[in-house]
Amino acid sequence: MISVAEAIRIVKEQTSPLPVERVALANAIGRVLAEAIVADSDLPPFDRAQMDGYAVRATDTSEVPARLRIVGEAAAGRGWPGVIQRGEAVRIMTGAPVPAGADAVQRLEVTRELDSGILVEITQTVALKQSITKQASEIKAGATVFDTGERITAQMIAVLASFGYAMIKVRKRPRVAVIATGSELVAVENQPGPDNIRDSNSYSLAAYAELTGALAERLPLAGDDPKLLQEMIAAVAEQADLLVLSGGVSVGAYDFTKAALRALDAEIIFERVALRPGKPTVFARLPQPGSTLVLGLPGNPVSAAVTFNLFARTALLTMQGASDATMIEERAILSDGIKGSAGRISYLPGRLSTDEEGRLIAEPLRRWGGSSDFVAFAQTTALIIVPEDVKMLDAGAKVNVVRLPG
Repeated sequence: MISVAEAIRIVKEQTSPLPVERVALANAIGRVLAEAIVADSDLPPFDRAQMDGYAVRATDTSEVPARLRIVGEAAAGRGWPGVIQRGEAVRIMTGAPVPAGADAVQRLEVTRELDSGILVEITQTVALKQSITKQASEIKAGATVFDTGERITAQMIAVLASFGYAMIKVRKRPRVAVIATGSELVAVENQPGPDNIRDSNSYSLAAYAELTGALAERLPLAGDDPKLLQEMIAAVAEQADLLVLSGGVSVGAYDFTKAALRALDAEIIFERVALRPGKPTVFARLPQPGSTLVLGLPGNPVSAAVTFNLFARTALLTMQGASDATMIEERAILSDGIKGSAGRISYLPGRLSTDEEGRLIAEPLRRWGGSSDFVAFAQTTALIIVPEDVKMLDAGAKVNVVRLPG
């Protein structure tokens, strides 16, 4: 049995980045950059007016009211080409280039035009550089804006567009196949019999996979048929980058996952992790030509969710070259006591909030029936980490937490 940290290290070590492709900017959200994004111009590209008013020389308003001669107008996309001299002003609109010779902009509300627009009277002095955004104050040409490995968000799209990235280099999206095992499972649209439950794991695991940017395919239920399971695994070996199986990974009479993998000459890399919930997690690699990675996860829904986010998520983001492939731990304060587990690190469901002092608070789920209680788990926003061999953490203790995606 290996530690969670060792298991994550092995998953990353065994996972290779996928090839690079180019996608259109409109299709880039959620993809992982395979190139650094560099500014091809200063931003702003010129001294820019922050508001409507008049571009002036600040010294011309040292005594107010000051009357200046209006010599032109500057608007966004249409600057004034001259040079402002002493005693002159230019009407200017928000976003317009500040004319040469001007070193300040006075807002429209403290001015008035006289003599049919020949003069402007300014009733308040204006400070040097007032209401001007200087050229390159946001970024200079040649500077790196985003690094390789960053996931593209909606907030980044405007930046990419502004610097001319109509096409962007990204890593290909991983292909994930999801198979749920167990003769107790029936399809969602079917009415369960007295000894059955509806399949939920294949849906939740596919959803988690898609949150990483992967392309997920749910395959038919495998039941507890060793031959069928072996055939299904072999069929997807060359089609998927990662195969995720739920159920059948423990040591019971109907746990066939490892047997099916061994029958296909798969390399079992690890098969038990010192983790609660999720100890019987299997990580394997199918033989050539596909060399597809396989993660066999426990059948209990909460165990499957926890192990997917610790291990499968790491593999899928590593395939995409993401710089944040592993879950980021944060420090929080426990609102209530929580129990640990002997010999295993615990990742237990909880909810995060912020108190009046701005501290991150982790609240364990009060009514949680264990790793099969997916109804209570639906309220989870984070996993609370209890170190191995810690029997109990009291309210007020500091703990590490990881946020769940979605």
